[in-house]
Amino acid sequence: MQPPSTALTYDFMLLAGGAERVALELLNENPEWQLITGFCLDSAFRDASISRKRVKSLIRFYQHPALQAIRVMQAFQRPNTGLRQFDRVLFSGVYSTEGVHQRSHNNFYYCHTPPRFAYDLEQWYLQQAQPWQRPLLSMLGKHVRKRYAAALERMDAIATNSLNVQRRLDRHLGIEHSKVIYPPVDGRLWNWQGQEAYYLSSARLEPYKRVAWAIEAFRSMPDKKLLITSGGSQEEALRRRAEDCPNIRFTGWVSSQQLQEYVGNCIATLYLAKDEDFGLSPVESMAAGKPVIGVREGGLLETVEHAQTGLLLDPEHADDPEVLATAIRRLDAKRALSMRSACETSAQRFSPQRFHLAIKEFLQTS
Repeated sequence: MQPPSTALTYDFMLLAGGAERVALELLNENPEWQLITGFCLDSAFRDASISRKRVKSLIRFYQHPALQAIRVMQAFQRPNTGLRQFDRVLFSGVYSTEGVHQRSHNNFYYCHTPPRFAYDLEQWYLQQAQPWQRPLLSMLGKHVRKRYAAALERMDAIATNSLNVQRRLDRHLGIEHSKVIYPPVDGRLWNWQGQEAYYLSSARLEPYKRVAWAIEAFRSMPDKKLLITSGGSQEEALRRRAEDCPNIRFTGWVSSQQLQEYVGNCIATLYLAKDEDFGLSPVESMAAGKPVIGVREGGLLETVEHAQTGLLLDPEHADDPEVLATAIRRLDAKRALSMRSACETSAQRFSPQRFHLAIKEFLQTS
């Protein structure tokens, strides 16, 4: 008997972030699946062996985030997506859920998070925006909330990547019954390789990732080194902010192999994102035997155990450089090394085998 034909959707493949890596992992495990996405850039497939014949892009690339949202939603509303030809569809992302309205059944949703600018971080995003942008952003948020809620009502089953996101769906959309399926981290790829004299941040350079907090902390500790291995909309501004700090180095985006090497040789990693959905990078860090300095909120409460596999700071101290600097001094090379075994053991909870088995069972729930 032929297995059911399956499509996986994601909003757009812009870079090799956590959600994008989960999509690629699903495609690797299921070679008969096809990915349907708004648009894709080579940067998201830099280290992937996925044939581009298995990827269908619906529109051209748009640089502006608001245009990305609008155009991708519109693209998945059109009848030429090809979603109707598949026996079942696993939706992912936010805007690609618009495609569910073209189908009658066998629609599944793996939720990385509801659109945060339209829900829990709406006021935060409005405060970050220019005054003239705020009415437009508010209108976009209202539109996205309406469309997103309507799409989720048509799903046959919903899974989330964490308890944190499960609670968001319940709090904001009244969805009480969703299944938690933690994303996968392959321990064969993330290994302890040594311990060189630097700390590492791999979070995207976006305001809510709070990398500026790390820069200010290391400014006060010229004897300690920080390596930042990512890019994003704040990259130019953060580079300027750190240009008088020889102990802070930016690499820009690096290959998966290079990132694994950097993580495997650091003292510890920093992951300071605001109420992170799940946070794949901290688990990858622990798989390499490296503890994590983070914030006691969001997905890190489910992955990092304070004083055992890292240090978690109180949210009310977020953005206080001295509090972060104190934590970095406490988590020196000797203490970080003592956490290696606990980190490696903890990361085993998120194996690809468990993930793929849970996804297989999830797709059989309708």
